[in-house]
Amino acid sequence: MKKLLFSLLAVLVVGGTGCISTVDGDKSAGVPFRKDRIVSRYQIPVAQIVDAAKEVLASEKGGLGVLQSENRINNSLVAKVNTRMVYVKVTEVEPNISEIVVQVRTDAGWADIDWAAEIDKQIALRLRP
Repeated sequence: MKKLLFSLLAVLVVGGTGCISTVDGDKSAGVPFRKDRIVSRYQIPVAQIVDAAKEVLASEKGGLGVLQSENRINNSLVAKVNTRMVYVKVTEVEPNISEIVVQVRTDAGWADIDWAAEIDKQIALRLRP
């Protein structure tokens, strides 16, 4: 009976986790089916939004964490802020409208929508039209 209960619990734990897609195009282990990203649009060029995001994420520029990688081809950033992985991607939707997606995941793979909203707000505050 104990083996059956333990096996059932193990299946539920393993079945509850999986792979999630990050906004920069990679895959990561995490708990799917939870809202983990904030999307915003601005009438500001992509380069200016990427610069503001780098300021917010990079601690050497007075930001919140450590910038781990930057992809200049698809305008995405990966950073570590308070033991959370932060993924940011900026795309041009129309010639004068840019979209920014901020995604935050904990070390355990859970979504952290509150941090995503805070980082999105910090980026918006650093934008200069």
